[in-house]
Amino acid sequence: MDRPFSKIICNEKAAKLLRAGHPWVYGEETRLAGDPPENGAIVDVYTEKGRWMGAGFYNAHSKILVRLLSRNTNDRFDEAFWRRRIEYAVAYRRTVMGEAGFRCCRLIFGEADLFPGLTVDRFEDVLVTEVLSLGIEVRKELLYSLLREVLAEAGVPVRCIYERNESPLREKEGMQVGKGCAFGDPGDGHVQIVENGLRYDVDFVNGQKTGFFLDQKYNRAAAARLAKGRSVLDCFTHTGAFGMNCAAGGARQVISVDISEDACVQTRANLALNGLEGNVSVCQADVFDLLTRLAAGERPAGFPSGRHPFDYIILDPPAFTKSRQTAQAAFRGYKEINLKAMKLLPRGGYLATCSCSHFMESWLFEKMLREAASDAGVQLRQIENRQQSPDHPILWGVPETEYLKFYLFQIV
Repeated sequence: MDRPFSKIICNEKAAKLLRAGHPWVYGEETRLAGDPPENGAIVDVYTEKGRWMGAGFYNAHSKILVRLLSRNTNDRFDEAFWRRRIEYAVAYRRTVMGEAGFRCCRLIFGEADLFPGLTVDRFEDVLVTEVLSLGIEVRKELLYSLLREVLAEAGVPVRCIYERNESPLREKEGMQVGKGCAFGDPGDGHVQIVENGLRYDVDFVNGQKTGFFLDQKYNRAAAARLAKGRSVLDCFTHTGAFGMNCAAGGARQVISVDISEDACVQTRANLALNGLEGNVSVCQADVFDLLTRLAAGERPAGFPSGRHPFDYIILDPPAFTKSRQTAQAAFRGYKEINLKAMKLLPRGGYLATCSCSHFMESWLFEKMLREAASDAGVQLRQIENRQQSPDHPILWGVPETEYLKFYLFQIV
C-alpha cells in the first residue's frame, strides 16, 4: 500500500549521510515529487533510485528541509507512536540516572531521542521545554499531554510545563520567539532541586536556557574529588555549581567569578541554601580581565597573595562559538583563558577546563590546549577526559549531539 505522505527526493550526498545515521536533509540536496506539502507535515524521503530512507518533518522555511523521525516503514505517526517515544525516553533516564538523578535531568534531548528539535528538562515537578522545529511545534499540545500522562504513570506529578522558546533559531524555522506557561501554575518561577547532594534554586522563567545546566552533573562531582585542601578559582560560575561542589569536597578556599550580576545573586542564594556562605566568596568580574590582572601579579581584595594564588582553576565558559564560521575566533578566546590559567597555577596544580560548543570539536579543543601549554611552558598530565552526563545522550552518526568536552589536568 502506498504511504500517504508527500515525497522528497534526495541526492546521493544526502543519502550517504542518511545511511550513516544523520537525520537531516538540506534543501539544496532535494527535489519534490509532486505538490509541496504543508510546512510541519510529515514527508517520505527517497533516493533518486527509489530507495525509501525514512520519514520526517518538512519545513521549507528552514535550511534543514527534512528532519527525520523514523526509518521504520511500519511506523504510523499516531498518538501511540508518540507515547512509545516518550516512554522510551523516560525509561532510559530512570535507568542511566537512577531514581535520585531522575528527579532533575534532561528527559528529551532532541535528535538523540528521535524528537527533532525538542528539549525537555525536568526539575522535580516542573518541566521546561524548548521547541526548535515546526514539526514539533504543531504537535506540542499532544506531546505535552502525553508527557504528563507517562510521568504520572511513573509516579511523577507535573505541576507546570514552561516554554523557553527564545532562541533566534525559531525565527529561521518560521516560528515566533517567546516564553510562557503551557500548562499548570509556574508560581514564582522558581523550583528547588538537589544535585550531588547540594540544593539549588532554579529560576526556570528568567535563568539562562532552561534555568540550570544539567549536563555537567557528574563533571562537577569529578572536579570536587580533586578539591580537598585546595585554593580554587571557579571561573564563569553561573549558578555557583562547580565552586559549591568543591567547597563541599573540602576545598580550603573557593572564589567563584561571573560577569553577570544576576549570576552572582543566584550563586549567593544557592550558597545560603547549603550553608556554604563562609566557604565560597563570590566576585563579579570579567573573567578575561581578571585572569589578565592575576597573571600580571595583581591581587584584588579578598584574593590570596603569592606568585601562585590558586592551586586549582576551573574554566566553564559559555559557548564561544555557535557556528563553524566563528570557530577560529573561539579558538583564540579559549586559548587566552587557558594559557593564563596555566601560567597562574603552580607545578602540581590542577586545571578543569571545558567547552560546551559542538563547533569547537574535540580535536580542535585539544589542539588549543596543546598550544596553550606550550606557550605557558608547562606540560599537562591528563587525569580525565569526560563528556556530558548520559541524560544528554550522544547518538552516533549525529555529531551535533556530542558537544561537551571536559578535561581534568595536573600541571607538571
